[in-house]
Amino acid sequence: MISFNNPHISGEELRNIKKVINSKKLSGGNGIFTDNCNKTITEIFKVNNSLITTSCTHALEMSAILSNIKKNDEVIMPSYTFVSTANAFILRGAKIKFVDVCKSHPCIDIQEISRVVSKKTKCVVVVHYAGIACDMDELFKLKKKYNFKIIEDCAHSIKAYYKNKSLGSLGDYAAFSFHETKNITCGEGGAIAIKKKNDYTRAKIIWQKGTDRSNFLKNIVKKYQWVNIGSSYAPSEINAAFLLAQLNSIKIIQKKRINL
Repeated sequence: MISFNNPHISGEELRNIKKVINSKKLSGGNGIFTDNCNKTITEIFKVNNSLITTSCTHALEMSAILSNIKKNDEVIMPSYTFVSTANAFILRGAKIKFVDVCKSHPCIDIQEISRVVSKKTKCVVVVHYAGIACDMDELFKLKKKYNFKIIEDCAHSIKAYYKNKSLGSLGDYAAFSFHETKNITCGEGGAIAIKKKNDYTRAKIIWQKGTDRSNFLKNIVKKYQWVNIGSSYAPSEINAAFLLAQLNSIKIIQKKRINL
C-alpha cells in the first residue's frame, strides 16, 4: 500500500514542542511560536498580513465573515474543488454559483465566470489547483467592473506563483492548508492572508472568538470584551511549534518533492 503522503519531519518539530511543554503555555493566540509562524508566513508567501488557523476550512470561514456574506449573497467558485470551499460561504447563507474549470488545466474558467457574474456577486473564490495559478489578470478586469472581493483558495499552492507574484498575495483574502496531506503540515492547520490593514484588525477579533483580546494583551485596553462575531480559529502553541519547524524547512521539503 502506497501512502498518499509522507510528511517530512526535520527533527526541529519535537524540539519546539518540548519548549512549549516546558513553558506551560499551551493555548493559542498570543504565544511565541504563533507570532513567529505569522511573521514567517508573511515573509515566505509575500503577503501583507497573516494569521495561522486551525485549518484551511476555518481560514475560508474567516474570509466569508470578513467579506460580510449575508443570506442569498452570490458567491462564484469552481465546481471542481473540495467541499470546504463551498461550506465556508453556505454557512453564512450565501447562494453558490458553481462554474466549470478550463479544458486545459484544473483551475476556474474566467470566461465561465463572466457568463454568471452580476452586480449581486459578492465574492469570487478561485482555487489555484495543484500549484497551477488561475488567470488573475482577467479576473481583476471583472473585479474592476463588478466590484466583488477575490478570495484565493491556496490549499494546493504552497510557494506557487502567478507572473512572479506569490499566490495568496493577490486577492483580498487567501486561505492556506497545513493538513497532513500537504507539503507543509502541522497535522491539522491553515492560515489566512489579509491584504488590507483594516481587515487585518477585524480578522484578529474574529480569530479570537469575536473579542478584542489582542488589544488587551498589548495593554491597549484594560479588559477584553466581545465586540463582534467570531470563533476559536487560533491553533494551539503545540501546533504552531510543529508548523514553524516545517516552515523553516520549506526549501528542503520543496526541493525533495521536486526531485521525487
